[in-house]
Amino acid sequence: MCIRDRYMINKLEEVEKRFETVNDLVCHPDVIADLEQYTKLMKELKQLTPVVEKFREYKKAQESFEESKEMLGDSSLDDDFAEMVKEEFEQSKKDIERIEEQLKVLLLPRDPNDDKNVIIEIRGGAGGEESALFAGVLYRMYSMYAESKGFKTEVLSSSETGLGGYKEISFSVQGDGAYSRFKFESGVHRVQRVPETESQGRIHTSTTTVAVLPEADDIDFEINEKDLQIDTFRSSGAGGQHINKTSSAIRITHIPTGTVVECQDQRSQHQNKDKAMMVLRARLYDMEKAKHDAEIAGERKAQVGTGDRSERIRTYNYPQGRVSDHRINLTLYKLEQILNGDLDELIDALITADTAEKLKASQED
Repeated sequence: MCIRDRYMINKLEEVEKRFETVNDLVCHPDVIADLEQYTKLMKELKQLTPVVEKFREYKKAQESFEESKEMLGDSSLDDDFAEMVKEEFEQSKKDIERIEEQLKVLLLPRDPNDDKNVIIEIRGGAGGEESALFAGVLYRMYSMYAESKGFKTEVLSSSETGLGGYKEISFSVQGDGAYSRFKFESGVHRVQRVPETESQGRIHTSTTTVAVLPEADDIDFEINEKDLQIDTFRSSGAGGQHINKTSSAIRITHIPTGTVVECQDQRSQHQNKDKAMMVLRARLYDMEKAKHDAEIAGERKAQVGTGDRSERIRTYNYPQGRVSDHRINLTLYKLEQILNGDLDELIDALITADTAEKLKASQED
């Protein structure tokens, strides 16, 4: 695919035209007065801006290339000036090739969920208490990473173990682009270390499962109230006497799919119901999304990993101080930094690999 193809130029010109239209609209008093429309248009403008800026940079490089090419055909130029024009010609040629590659990436279809908030569910897997403890380590890691990116986190539900781990914990991450940074974390995380309870010093292997769900609203997924069974019960675990004495905990069952969500971490029944509905909506939306992705033959080829939560995606080896991501064959010897929320190198590498796969798939089409 070449940007100089007429089809691609037409596509970029359409994007630029839409950018100018939206740019004018967001300055119109009627639009500014309509918060919903204004927010929607500003979001679109934000997405269009990098493409248009890069296209304008491309057009400047193209102009420079054509001018220097024409001047090189002038036999009256003195040698020094001709050499300077030749250098400009070669540089503009390189610039065009570089910008074309950048535009190809910018024109790839965006994941519609990238800007959304997320719900992350971490569950202990094989390994009993050690797995539950590592679920706590992963929760801390993600919380610290979210904080470093300016995202806000909130625990929605949790089931703690006696030693400070979690059988499962569900929490939300709120912030612009949260899903784009966390979406590759879904899957099985394997830990290899000597448990604190291990007297012989033997290394144990256990697993913890992570699910990353884009937060869904009513527009994304509508739930029929008739399909829900809502039960209340008394909360258990941490939270004080107030929680234990009242039936503030909520269990919602989506009858058609059998999906069950419990929430008991909030202090009121109303708050717990709101949080449980948010998780339920995200889970059902994720089911629909998975079904849709499976129907698209090329989708699985054009992404990093399978996206299956049973896929082992990463190993954290404590004795060697390393973290290995099996999807892109990347090993980093910085375990402590990563567990303290320094995830950018890992996540950026996954995004780069995913982009490369999508570019390859688009060129094969």
